[in-house]
Amino acid sequence: MAEALTLPEGYTHRPLTLADADRIAFVMGAEELADTGEVAIEAADLIADWSEPSYDLAAHSVGVLAPAGELVGYAEAYGADRGDASVHPDHHGLGIGTALARWIVARAGELGAERIGMPKPVGSPGDRLLGGLGWEARWTSWVLELPEGRTIPERPLPEGYAIREATGGDYEQAWDVVETAFLEWSVRERQPFDKWLHRVVARPGFEPWNLRVVTDPAGAVVGAVIVQLADEGREGYIDKVAVRRDHRGLGLGQALLAESFATTRSHGAVRARLATDSRTGALSLYEKVGMQVVQEWVNRAAATRGGVPG
Repeated sequence: MAEALTLPEGYTHRPLTLADADRIAFVMGAEELADTGEVAIEAADLIADWSEPSYDLAAHSVGVLAPAGELVGYAEAYGADRGDASVHPDHHGLGIGTALARWIVARAGELGAERIGMPKPVGSPGDRLLGGLGWEARWTSWVLELPEGRTIPERPLPEGYAIREATGGDYEQAWDVVETAFLEWSVRERQPFDKWLHRVVARPGFEPWNLRVVTDPAGAVVGAVIVQLADEGREGYIDKVAVRRDHRGLGLGQALLAESFATTRSHGAVRARLATDSRTGALSLYEKVGMQVVQEWVNRAAATRGGVPG
């Protein structure tokens, strides 16, 4: 562990295990509810990350326990410059968040990262805490919603192109399309195929229709989208949508969105959402097809050398 946590009297800490996923999702969900008025996190999201074979959860995480023994906070340094931390609102104001921020910076440094960052809703207690500790804003992200009853205008596909449910033989091509597209603006290492496969196809609750592809006249995968159901099936969520660079400008992205949201509605969803950030330049494109911003987040980061200021 990077350093001992200075916690309020009676509070203790320990590394997390996979069995903690439900409780940590509850803690994160309570904080999301207080910050945004709704809950987005699911235990399946944590399990998909934590159960990846190469991921050492015990080495990358810490959980905070209240005097009665229940988990009320956590921090995690995933690797590279990605981290996360959360404290149940009932335990805010005790210095737990500050202690976790210091821990995550130190742990990320031990793991070889020069910076560590995490997203928080703009103006939330977490955002204000990190800003006060000297964490700098890197980029803004937005959650957009296609309200109930609305649809994205359909975009006819060029001749010979088709959208369909992915099969096992498409997975590697879909991974390549998504990773290549996102690495155009995201500064990180390329995610290995087996890790991507684990987090997408092996995610708890995955069904074949959740991964959709667009193929060109030769049958090659040139676009892909990852679709999930959230909020007990009432929401269709686009996790990733990507089109190969040499096939852009043909309306494939809009066609994928329209088809994917229609598919989630056929599975019971009444509204649709996705997220984008200021690095992509895609916000105006989603707004033009009728989506509305419902949440704004900021990604803040700190240098790991020398710890957290203040």
